[in-house]
Order: sequence, then structure tokens, then C-alpha cells
Amino acid sequence: MSARCSLVVNGKSVRVSTGDTPLEAALADGMIAPALGLGGQGAGPAPRRAQSRAHRGEALKLSLPRAAAIDPPQRFALPTRPAAVQKRVGTVTEISAVGPQTFQVVVTITRRLALEPGHGVEITFAGFAPVTLSPTLRVDGSAELNELVFHIRQERDGFGLGHELIEALALDQPVKIKGPVGRGFYRSGGGRLVLVAAETGFGPIWSIAHAARYIEPARDIVLLVGARNPLDLYMRPALDWLRATGVTQIVSVSDRTRQRPPEVRPGPLTAHLPSLRSTDVVHVAGDASTVGAVEVLAAKMGARCHPILIDAGI
Repeated sequence: MSARCSLVVNGKSVRVSTGDTPLEAALADGMIAPALGLGGQGAGPAPRRAQSRAHRGEALKLSLPRAAAIDPPQRFALPTRPAAVQKRVGTVTEISAVGPQTFQVVVTITRRLALEPGHGVEITFAGFAPVTLSPTLRVDGSAELNELVFHIRQERDGFGLGHELIEALALDQPVKIKGPVGRGFYRSGGGRLVLVAAETGFGPIWSIAHAARYIEPARDIVLLVGARNPLDLYMRPALDWLRATGVTQIVSVSDRTRQRPPEVRPGPLTAHLPSLRSTDVVHVAGDASTVGAVEVLAAKMGARCHPILIDAGI
């Protein structure tokens, strides 16, 4: 086979060495101008007799930076890998009132369930369909490793899932547990921790705040808790514990002003939310309207927000 061949470029015959590209041949014969390099210098004409493809150097390979070099800033950390779902069985071992409409229900399981503070579980009480609840601590901060504590609201009007559950629950009632579920769990590190809880949404928020005081005692915490009725602010023992450990920014809010103590502020929770910063980490737990409003405010300021939605009537 001939080492050269003919090629027609723009109507002109050009002799090309085998292995040359049309661009190299055109550059060599001066038919097209070389492109300017980054430094403003033109690339010189290719040699007329370029190496055959079999003898050319290795192609240029681009390597990506090391993973450590492209790690995102702390406040935009990569999501934590979801925990493996576990199944447990247990029984109801405690049912106690902590407020006019709020009960602590303790389930003792056969083996500890690996959960992070703020995680939820799918729980099935005998005779009921599965429901998602967030394990927490008793309001005094206690809980055993094989105990799951839940805060459940029982509406006075006699309606709602919480009311039905409390009416039907009994000691030694069988329970099935599957979890963890949800993405609102506590992550250490980051900026100021802003915790917002409406009604029994205080359950997961309490577990997050409690863990943060042990794991990150120097981390700045702002806590807002609210209820429609000031008598339903059942979490006062927990708030006292947090104050004793150095949390000074605690705000209690109630929609109703009747029988409202002086330290309880009036109005919706969102009206008392501090000015958020882009470095804040927000956890909000409660009804859909409260969670949605806080999510919008956090997104507006660029703060990370981890919502925990509490089912209506619980």
C-alpha cells in the first residue's frame, strides 16, 4: 500500500501521508490558518511527515481531583447513607399522662433498635394499622436502651388517631416495630442548631436537643416550642433540664392567651423564629402547616432544614 494518498480540500488536491488527519494535511499545506493558543501564539504547521497512528504517543488522559480536594463545605455535606431497616417486637410497658392531652407511651422491645435522635419508626399496635411515630425520651430525660418512648396527643373532642390509640392501649399489648424511617435525624457539626417543635413534635426535637448537649456542648442552640393551648406545654421538665445545661435561648409560644403564663409568648411559632443565617441547621417537627412555613423561611435564607412531619391527630 502507498504511504501517501490524495485528498481534495476546498477544491485543491493535497498529498496526505498515511496516518495524517485532514486537518494536519491542510495546516501543512497552508490551506487554513492555525488556531491561536491560550498564550496568543499560533500552533506551527504540522510536520509534513507525521508519525503513523501506530507510533504516536499515548493520548492525553485527564485525571479528576482527589475526593478530598472536592469535598463540599461542611454546611453542604453529602447526605448520610440511609440506615438499614430493622424489625423488632415488643410490648407496651408504660402509659402515663404528662399533660391534659398528652401521654407518654413506653414500648419495651426484645433487642435494642439502632436509631439516631430524630429518626422515626413504623409502629403497629395490635388492632391498629401501622403508624409512623418518633421515639424520644421521657420528659425527665430518661429511657433505657431497649425502650422506645413516644409522646402521643389525645384530643379532647374525642376524634383523631391519637385519641383512639390512647383509648385502646393497654399494658402488655403486643407491638411490632420497623425502622428507622425519615431524614430529620440529628447530625453533629455545622452552625447554630435551631429547633422548632409544635405540640407532640417536641418528642423528636427533645431527643435531638438532649443528644446535642452531650455530643456538642459548645454548640449554640435555639429552641422554640408551641401549643394551641398553654396548658398543653407539657415539656417544662425537659426545658428546665436544657436551661440547666446552658441552653439560654428557649421560647414557649401559645396561640391562645387564656391561662397563658407570662413567660409564654402569644401567636404562631413562626412569628418568634429568630433571624435565620445561611449557616444554621434547622430541625422542625409538627403539623404540616408549621413544618411547611419553617421550610420556606429556611430556604429563603439558605439554611439547611430537616423536617419531621407529625401525623394529624397524634
